Amino acid sequence: MSEHLTDLIAAPHTPMHPDGSLNLQLIGKLAQCLIDNGIKGVFVCGSTGEGILQSTNERMQVAERWKAEVGGSMAILVQVGQHCLKEARVLAEHAEKKIGARAIATLAPNYFKPKTIDDLVSFCAEVASAAPGTPFYYYHQPRNSNVNFAMVDFLRIAAERIPNLAGLKYSHGDMFDYGRCLDFEDGRFDILFGIDEALLAALALGARGAIGSTYNFAAPLYHGIVKAYEEGDMASAQRRQARARELVTVMDKYGGQPAIKAAMKVIGIDCGPCRPPLRSLSDKQCREFQADLEQIGFFGYCSKIT
Repeated sequence: MSEHLTDLIAAPHTPMHPDGSLNLQLIGKLAQCLIDNGIKGVFVCGSTGEGILQSTNERMQVAERWKAEVGGSMAILVQVGQHCLKEARVLAEHAEKKIGARAIATLAPNYFKPKTIDDLVSFCAEVASAAPGTPFYYYHQPRNSNVNFAMVDFLRIAAERIPNLAGLKYSHGDMFDYGRCLDFEDGRFDILFGIDEALLAALALGARGAIGSTYNFAAPLYHGIVKAYEEGDMASAQRRQARARELVTVMDKYGGQPAIKAAMKVIGIDCGPCRPPLRSLSDKQCREFQADLEQIGFFGYCSKIT
């Protein structure tokens, strides 16, 4: 239905005021940072953006602000997944009619979970049909959703039932299944890779585009991986990928999402606290976190703020 997305796409944070309310004014600074550091698109209200912890109205406000700030200078992909199908459809329609989004995506419901692939495809088809003119991606994130089917089987079924199916945001480490998705029907679908610490492996299998959270604050590192790989310099690509693994290890040490948000403050853009039940880093943890980043050489490859 659409051309494949290529290069690096960031999953941006949703800035919050200290009281947890939206800080929409900061999105312009976030957008400029991404543009300045060569990021080609944004995946709005995904996991990094804490979309699942926002109301439908808040998520529409966030998407509208990104549209206002970047216009057509970056591809805007809007994550519209909700436990409530009706609300997901509202977000999908809004993304198409109000935002003119490059694409939409949905997570699987993860409290009452789909029991079969057919159930999952049926849910996705309902969401996608609310934005029939917009490319649709399924957001495969089994680590958080606990919904884990072989995605090549999902593509086989969904291809017949979702006319605007464009592909997957594949945030899982099953590289066999990932490769089969890339191969499916001679590469018909766009399989965007979502595991930053394994980007090089995905490139070797044929990935053309990737969506990641650490691209917000370490874009030069990942551009270096892509460039070295394309130039055939595997030793350099491997060294850079090893640094990315070090970076993600530090993020995991400090709780994942809270550290990912704190990293923006470290480089000069304070995106505020996380929403409960996530717990933001304390001042002491932030100091220790920054010291660990210094130890791994983070400030030699982090994104620059102009």
